Amino acid sequence: MTNKRLTIGLVQHACSVDPAANIETTIQGIRTAAERGARLILLQELHASRYFCQTEDRGNFELAETIPGPTTRRLGRIAAELNIVIVASVFEKRAAGLYHNTAVALDSDGSIAGRYRKMHIPDDPGYFEKYYFTPGDLGFTPVDTSVGRLGLLVCWDQWYPEAARLMALAGAELLLYPTAIGWDMQDPADERARQQDAWLTVQRGHAIANSLPVLACNRTGHEADPSGQTDGIHFWGGSAAIGPQGELLAQAATDTAEVVVVDIDLARSGRLREVWPYLRDRRIDAYQDLLRRFRD
Repeated sequence: MTNKRLTIGLVQHACSVDPAANIETTIQGIRTAAERGARLILLQELHASRYFCQTEDRGNFELAETIPGPTTRRLGRIAAELNIVIVASVFEKRAAGLYHNTAVALDSDGSIAGRYRKMHIPDDPGYFEKYYFTPGDLGFTPVDTSVGRLGLLVCWDQWYPEAARLMALAGAELLLYPTAIGWDMQDPADERARQQDAWLTVQRGHAIANSLPVLACNRTGHEADPSGQTDGIHFWGGSAAIGPQGELLAQAATDTAEVVVVDIDLARSGRLREVWPYLRDRRIDAYQDLLRRFRD
């Protein structure tokens, strides 16, 4: 049987109020993953800053940058130096008053292979993303890189089977989710456990339903609410690599910075689809109601 092995890395860490220090922490994690053999490295959502969406503050737009810009140029140099592909997360300034939450793939020659703008934008207590981000307009289009065709998605996207399916139908070989998700510590322990279990379970479902590996990189640590109105968010880490049958290949701890490295056989997806032909048996003639908001 044909093997197509790819070693991937996930860089999980806490973020401080100092963007320069955060980037240094990220780069240290990238170098650690590369030293351990990773050729594709996924970073967490908005890794250059604290998760600023806990409040609506116009000053936070100063954190945004263009693509290309400082972060993509610096990480591109690292990618070229180490001969790796990096999937980064950038608060993208497209124009004055027009911003996106964007995943960017830096190829092994340092170039920008492509980007994905987050499509599903939450607006919930502690996650006021609609104030900052315009919904993506690039569609669910995978990015071709030197290590394969990557289905880039971002955080809240990971709860939607439609997003994963459309990336799979477009030929993605892996699904990758930069993520920032955590607990309100006022919730009881059993509720917090249910939330984290649901987060992992839905990603395992995407892997199974599409016969694809899934990678999710989440931040860790407690970040206070700048407004003081809540207790802030305790990000639950748990960055995970999931195989195409939903098997948990590797997972980071909850409360510590960690670099996860794991080897994946991308050719398994094709072999699985021959015996679990979900794509063959889809009833595309009967799915019209999926285009409706709700069936009244």
